[in-house]
Amino acid sequence: MQSSKNIAEVVSHFKCAADVGSQKSYGSGHINDTFLLKNVQASGPDYLLQRINHRIFTNVEKLTDNMRRVTEHLKNKIKEHGYGDPLKEVMTLIPTDSTRFFYKDSTGDYWRMFYFLSDTKSYDVVKTEKQAYEGGKAFGKFQAMLCDIPPGEIFEVIPDFHNIQKRLQHLDEAVANDPLGRVASVKSELDIVAKYAASMQYFQQPEQVSTLPKRVIHNDTKFNNVLLDKNDEAQCVIDLETVMDGYVAYDFGDAIRTIINTTTEDEADLSKIQLNMPLFNAYVKGYLKEASKFLTDAEVNSLMKGALLLPYMQAVRFLTDHINGDKYFKIKFEGHNLQRARAQFQLVKMLDANAAAMHNTILNEMDSYKTAQY
Repeated sequence: MQSSKNIAEVVSHFKCAADVGSQKSYGSGHINDTFLLKNVQASGPDYLLQRINHRIFTNVEKLTDNMRRVTEHLKNKIKEHGYGDPLKEVMTLIPTDSTRFFYKDSTGDYWRMFYFLSDTKSYDVVKTEKQAYEGGKAFGKFQAMLCDIPPGEIFEVIPDFHNIQKRLQHLDEAVANDPLGRVASVKSELDIVAKYAASMQYFQQPEQVSTLPKRVIHNDTKFNNVLLDKNDEAQCVIDLETVMDGYVAYDFGDAIRTIINTTTEDEADLSKIQLNMPLFNAYVKGYLKEASKFLTDAEVNSLMKGALLLPYMQAVRFLTDHINGDKYFKIKFEGHNLQRARAQFQLVKMLDANAAAMHNTILNEMDSYKTAQY
């Protein structure tokens, strides 16, 4: 927990009425530190204060400009449509006294602040088909509202974020260096990496590069990055640091990674990791309700490839961080990243065994929306 003195210094530079003494940690993110602050006025909005991990997001100014541009674009889209509430459906950045949207404190840390969206909730584990459907609608609508931003206009905050060739290269480097002598204990995990490596490079194949359009996407569509209202209906997509160009299948795949798993992403008992197909079907239905309006046939055909790639890539990232000494992801105990990697590899195996049937579900659902449109 940050000291009240430090928080007070930071908050004093934002145009807000936050009660510093009310601070408490908020959320379950792996990267940034987030605090909920109450408003000194009972009737006023509360706030989320976030310390940006600038060792990962090295260009905070460009990162913040991305978020500002994207949130403004989303708010304008909602206004154009003539329904919805942009203040509730889109995160709102709070400016500092220098009119910027981030502040660098005396210790060199960077901070940003949002209005807190009250009466909302998120889920680390999806429990109902309605939740899955609403999550699909939220991410599909998010992509649809951003699809008219030309590629190249949003700054690439983390280069090659979903480039599996780069992720495998980073793993190879970690194995070669083996700074803590952990490689000997992960031979079976490295064998799984090697088994799937070639098939996972679908999005780097020349045919796909020339066919699939790059779009502005979220790039971190864990289900807990959707806020639902008290009725479990989608309200807002959050955590926009990684919004940048990519393939829509990346977002689809990361969402499926967290929705279809019957347990948490760091489950130690691999036998508990099963596929909840009703939740998959519900997510696909919700996602295509919104995304079918703009997706090309090539993108539809790539969606299941994304669902296979993203848990594999996440496993590679967890394994790399474990070997390197847990420098990227927050851990709760020694070996946490290895446990996460093993769980994700198990999920890959389950998805691979069911990929053909799941792809047919996507195609059938897409056909139903095409028929409805005509």
